[in-house]
Amino acid sequence: MATVVAFHAHPDDETLLTGGTLAAAAAAGHRTVIVVATDGHMAALDGQKALRLKELAASAAALGVARVVHLGYADSGHGAVLFADPPDRIRFLRADVNEAAERLAAILREENAQILLSYDRNGGYGHRDHVRVHEVGTRAAELAGVPRVLDATMPRENVAHVVRFLRSLRVRVGPSVLGSLYSAGSEITHRIDVSSYAAQRKAAVAAHRSIIEGSGSFAAIAKVILRLPTPILGRVMHWEWFIEEGAEPVDQPLDDIFEPA
Repeated sequence: MATVVAFHAHPDDETLLTGGTLAAAAAAGHRTVIVVATDGHMAALDGQKALRLKELAASAAALGVARVVHLGYADSGHGAVLFADPPDRIRFLRADVNEAAERLAAILREENAQILLSYDRNGGYGHRDHVRVHEVGTRAAELAGVPRVLDATMPRENVAHVVRFLRSLRVRVGPSVLGSLYSAGSEITHRIDVSSYAAQRKAAVAAHRSIIEGSGSFAAIAKVILRLPTPILGRVMHWEWFIEEGAEPVDQPLDDIFEPA
């Protein structure tokens, strides 16, 4: 069986682009691991365990994930200003790429990972921590000799449909998401049917209570997900998409994608 490591920027990111894939891989008997670059917090933690990491642990349990690891960085935030580092850790964007990649590579070696799930080169919707995940993940896979890297993404052509759906539910979505983000459909090499794992994904989203109670974009999307009946959610969030460099664009069954190298 394969060991699949999913590398994410923040707690809650694991639910949207790879949650179904992780649940499906775990259900098929593969070992799944989440590595998160940041704890999702901007300020000092004063020696306390980050609340969002506790929520991530609950989310991972809902998805059947065997292990969760935090690389030790703080959230870099999203906006024009990159704030000073909190006194107890540095922001992910300020981390040296090779140093961060070696931290991740050590976990990949320890787990003997056959597959790394990362992000596309645009970092999905462009968050600077997500772009850095792609850079660090690519380098870490090289250092650790991971044979397969699947970059999580969405077809750029589908984003407009998602935005229209959210707006029909009176969810505010900025026009920037309609730009040249995520990936062109012609670049996508794997499309995984995750419709059977809607209940697990909903439970994983619900675990991130502190963010759902806020007013950010994840909160808006999460509230829609949690309101939808599970069968409808399975239809709305039917697929997860990945790019594997050097592979031909093709729909592959889950067992073929996660066949041990």
